[in-house]
Amino acid sequence: MQPAVYRILDANLDRAREGLRVIEEWCRFGLNHAEFTEQCKHLRQELATWHHSDLRSARNTPDDPGTGLTHANEATRGTIAHVLQANFCRVEEALRVLEEYGKVYRQDLTEAVKHMRYQVYTLESQLITQHRHQKLHQAMLYLITSPSETVFETVEAALKGGLTLVQYRDKDADDLTRLNHARALRRMCHEYGALFIVNDRIDLALAVDADGVHLGQHDFPVELARQMLGSQRIIGRSTHNGDDLYRAIQEGADYVGVGPVYETPTKAGRPAAGLDCVRHALEQCPIPWFAIGGIDANTVHDVLAAGAQRVSVVRAIMQAEQPTLAVQYFMAQLDQKRRSQMGQKFAKQDSITDPWM
Repeated sequence: MQPAVYRILDANLDRAREGLRVIEEWCRFGLNHAEFTEQCKHLRQELATWHHSDLRSARNTPDDPGTGLTHANEATRGTIAHVLQANFCRVEEALRVLEEYGKVYRQDLTEAVKHMRYQVYTLESQLITQHRHQKLHQAMLYLITSPSETVFETVEAALKGGLTLVQYRDKDADDLTRLNHARALRRMCHEYGALFIVNDRIDLALAVDADGVHLGQHDFPVELARQMLGSQRIIGRSTHNGDDLYRAIQEGADYVGVGPVYETPTKAGRPAAGLDCVRHALEQCPIPWFAIGGIDANTVHDVLAAGAQRVSVVRAIMQAEQPTLAVQYFMAQLDQKRRSQMGQKFAKQDSITDPWM
């Protein structure tokens, strides 16, 4: 029995360390996150102290029937999130095997691995949160869906155009329809590496494992939503004036919608807040904010000129003849705005530091 146990321990020590290295590389080069990188490195090194020569010497790769086994899901990884998820699962499974078989090898190995397993669970949670918030900060264009017989085709076309943030909004459909649509859209968004947000419904967001929820002014308080959703998921809040914006920031919203800038049938009966709300957000909002309301190819230039760096749209994409091109047009305008601001920032810095100016 001893050689078999040793081979199991050897294989799973290798498996856990390999998986941690994959995660560590993304923390180091993808996120530039020193703390996460150090955590992965520490775990790898701690596992290495248990990888004794007696375990290594029991290795018998030529006679291992598992070396030729594979699964279709292992052949491709659609996104970085898929890579990280697969390797966290690999590490956690390996640690569980080490914990169980360690009981017939050394009790101190079992205790050490059990402690490490909980550390990995915590790291996974922190990394998911970091990944989601990083993508939120990078997002410039936010698509909010409207009921449509072609909602799936339209959203996928938008994703092909480079869209990275989608909110599912349908206030009239029955719950079963919304559940099925949300599941399908969440799966589609994640295949393209985009965040998926659910409008209003915290229960629906949890049911489909959405990346977050967007709340209106008369929906759940952000604090209660955070208790239900946990720290990993994103919470957005609609704001219509300066007071709304201040409260959303104080409540701990991760991002806000600012508007409606122009009158829109999506918010029937609500008067337009105008470009002043954009200028106010530019001065007062430290968290990501998206100008919203009647923004299309004709109005986006004025919204950007007023200071917006991110915009939310509904009809301009959902009703577009070619949603992919519509997304690419908005992205080009937003990117041009970002580049212009970066150029102005660098020019200002140069004027301050250049002694010849």
